[in-house]
Order: sequence, then C-alpha cells, then structure tokens
Amino acid sequence: MGTVLGIFFGWMLYEGKLVATLTVAPILDVFRSVPLIIQLVLFYNFAPIVGLNLGPFGSGVAILTIYTAALVASVTRGGIEAVDTPMRRAARSLGMSYWQDLRYVVFPIGGRAVFPAWVGVALGVMKDSALVSVLGYVELLKASQILITRTQEPLLILAIAGALYFALSYPISRYSASLEKRWVQ
Repeated sequence: MGTVLGIFFGWMLYEGKLVATLTVAPILDVFRSVPLIIQLVLFYNFAPIVGLNLGPFGSGVAILTIYTAALVASVTRGGIEAVDTPMRRAARSLGMSYWQDLRYVVFPIGGRAVFPAWVGVALGVMKDSALVSVLGYVELLKASQILITRTQEPLLILAIAGALYFALSYPISRYSASLEKRWVQ
C-alpha cells in the first residue's frame, strides 16, 4: 500500500510543482524526518482522540504505509526525473498520449533506474516493522523477548529471530539482484 501511495505522491511531486510543493511535500518531509518509533507512539496515542479506534496492528499498518509512501515518493520522483526530456519528447512526437508516455517510456526506464533504491526501502521497512512492538503488538522481536525471559537463552532465541529476518530478506534481495541483471542485459 505504501508503494502505491508513494508512486502517486512521487508523480504529484514531479508534475504538480507548485501545488505539490506547498501541500504534499511538507507532509512527506515530516514522515521522512521524524523517527518511525515516535510516529508509531504518537499516532497510536492520539488516534483515539480524533475518533480512530485502531488497535496496535491497525496503527502499525497505517503508520508503516504512510512512512513507506513518504520514502517511495522521493524514489519515484527521482525515477521520473531520470528519464531525459528528449526521450519524452520523442515519445510524444510518435503520437503517444501523456499517459502512454508514462506507461511505456517513463515507468520502464525510470523504474530500472530506481529499482535498487526501492528494494532498499522495502527491506528497510520490513525490518523497521519490528518497532511496532512498542505499541504492544507481538511481532517476531517482541515474541523473542518474551521467550528470552521465560527460557533465559538469549543467544539462541535472538539467533533464531535473526535467521527468520534473514530468511525473509535474503530471497527478496537475491530476486531483486537477478531482476536487475536481466534488465541491464
């Protein structure tokens, strides 16, 4: 969800220069600049005041989505800017509409340029999701802490938790590397 929103916001930042700069950019800057743990705690504690009764999981999903969108928006804007103006003009001179230009020229070329950055964002957010435990949601790291207090085996349990994070991250990293190689050739 954060990637989809981030692509939309990145497109807005690129195309809606003045409007997006005055409205969307400051909000995204706040979510990119404020540490994620502070965002989680503030949202979880202040959401009920405005009538949003979300539990720890819902609050975590909401903040991680907005946080991811803020990071992906910058990546997307950079990807769109990576496509040179002459190439876009050439697409338009071939009779492509604005949306065809985006679909067939800008997103494939810009996507290849920013794919490694997007994978880095995705892996970072996946690891940052452990911070949701501060809201009381029992995720992998919180479950590990509970087991450590019960078994007094911190090294073994943290090694298993680390192995599980690695098992989630490594295939994504390897698959993205193979996609990059395929795109370059």
